[in-house]
Amino acid sequence: MRLPSLTSAKTNDKLLSMRRKEKTQLFDEWPEAYDKWFTTSIGSLIRKVEAELMLDLLRPAQGEIILDAGCGTGIFTLETLSAGSRVIGLDLSFPMLVQAGRKLEGYPFLRVSGDMLHLPFPRGAFDKVVSVTALEFIENGKEAVGELFRVTKRGGCIVVATLNSLSPWVLRRAVEAKEGHSLFAKAIFRSPDELRSLTSADGVVRTAVHFQKGEEPEKAVAIEDEGKRRGLDTGAFVAARWEKK
Repeated sequence: MRLPSLTSAKTNDKLLSMRRKEKTQLFDEWPEAYDKWFTTSIGSLIRKVEAELMLDLLRPAQGEIILDAGCGTGIFTLETLSAGSRVIGLDLSFPMLVQAGRKLEGYPFLRVSGDMLHLPFPRGAFDKVVSVTALEFIENGKEAVGELFRVTKRGGCIVVATLNSLSPWVLRRAVEAKEGHSLFAKAIFRSPDELRSLTSADGVVRTAVHFQKGEEPEKAVAIEDEGKRRGLDTGAFVAARWEKK
């Protein structure tokens, strides 16, 4: 078997470093705008609906140590902490982590700068692992989910949420990407089946946010309830839960 040359290995390391730096810079300018979106009437409803689904799948409990991989500004972290869990929040972007630290000051929340593809934790370090809207910026989804499984204890669960390619929201996001939206231009949208395929483990997959951006809040709530009742797979937000055997 021919081994790669030292020069080739150094080149690969340099490319990986450049890609990581590019991703880090991609998110550094977004902390304020990201949090502001969730204070709008439709944004706050979306946050509520998504948080309810994540909590139902993750089921955080008192004393558990949970990894929040790609925690961003901690938008979805507070509910986990409020359940009595201790959370390690990992993210590539330092400004995102700074924002999360400000919001979650006083809680058992530890910030770590790192990459989901190379988690700086030993095997089986966490009771549970959660990742919300980070996977869409990782091309090798199988490797990322594999890393989440690696650091989860046997009997623990892994919950991953991303943007759904089957949702009508994707059409609008594609237009925004063409118009220069820096995040959506880099996003990889996955369907529920594509999310399932990232691991051989059996899991539960559900979607949320069945209403559209321009809906009145009361109508949006009714649409969401109907989508939930029918178990539609076209919600803008798709989440999976797997248990580690």
